Amino acid sequence: VTADEGILHASGNGVPPVTKDYCIIYSSNWISLPKSLDNATFRTLENLTSTVLCNSSEVPSGLMKDKAVVVMRGNCTFLEKARIAQSSGAKMLLIASKPRLSPLSDNKTDFEDVTLPVALIRYNDIVDMQLTLGSEVNVTLYSPPLPEFDCSMVVIFLIAVFTVALGGYWSGVAELENLKAIASPGERETRRKKEENVTFTPVTVILFVVICCVMLVLLYFFYKWLVYVIISVFCLASAMSLYNCLAALIGEIPFGQCR
Repeated sequence: VTADEGILHASGNGVPPVTKDYCIIYSSNWISLPKSLDNATFRTLENLTSTVLCNSSEVPSGLMKDKAVVVMRGNCTFLEKARIAQSSGAKMLLIASKPRLSPLSDNKTDFEDVTLPVALIRYNDIVDMQLTLGSEVNVTLYSPPLPEFDCSMVVIFLIAVFTVALGGYWSGVAELENLKAIASPGERETRRKKEENVTFTPVTVILFVVICCVMLVLLYFFYKWLVYVIISVFCLASAMSLYNCLAALIGEIPFGQCR
């Protein structure tokens, strides 16, 4: 079954009310969610994460009437949970999952008699919701349409092209000035040959490949920690590059120089 992504919009009862959004997974083959909050209906959330809702006797009668309920994942199928929740009067079913969110796995034909929305949410989000918004929470589900074209990609592309073009032009101008500063043609030719003679030995190639493979393996097993190392390396490299660029620009400013 193909899963769709949606948003759980939660609102507390404080003044002013605190709101927060959480990611959910649902199947558009079973239900259709509103495209915006304007058409969404809020329901009071009943936290039943102490049960998996595989038997109607697990929940007191009338507790789920006209409410959105959240139960734990496991022990029975989503369809069984949905039928029990619907027969108890619930208007929305959220299934909290401690493992990572995965696509819902029941068939479309099995859900023909189920009319309430069913969605999968992370258990940590339910805990965060209770801590952030309190025990009295109103929730609703909606699924905003994805844009067919992301305009931000055009901006990123233009910035990338401009940066590369500016860097290439700057490097060429600096190299031209250095060559002009060298008076002897022989020195120019010697320098050009040194720059062209970049030697790659089999040892350096093998070493480079081994380092790349080790880095990929480490990222696979220790992604949670190494991602911060990689971000730090990128930040350090960006800071050094920015410093070099600004130093070159400031060096061209005539103010403050002795004449």
